[in-house]
Amino acid sequence: MGKLVRDGVPELIRKSGRTPHVVTLSVAAYRDALLHKLHEEAAELSAAKTVESALEEAADVLEVLAAIAAEHGATLDTIGEIARRKREERGGFGMRRWLEAIEPIPEP
Repeated sequence: MGKLVRDGVPELIRKSGRTPHVVTLSVAAYRDALLHKLHEEAAELSAAKTVESALEEAADVLEVLAAIAAEHGATLDTIGEIARRKREERGGFGMRRWLEAIEPIPEP
């Protein structure tokens, strides 16, 4: 079953009367697990059927992003600043633009 869980999950399992079997991951395994967790949470966000569940799943994605940032010596503020710069250079997604194709440059 192995999967990365939030720090408080083992204690919640204990409180329910069950016994969790937990190991601490190496740095490399933790980084891999974070990326896997990001995919897992993004899939759950994609499958969300209500606004409330979409926001809950988006919060989970954000928590994983915070952990990824921390693992690289940064914070969500760092990611936010990078996102702000990219938004200034390329724009955001508010206009809902979908790129269908790019025509090649005609040969002379």
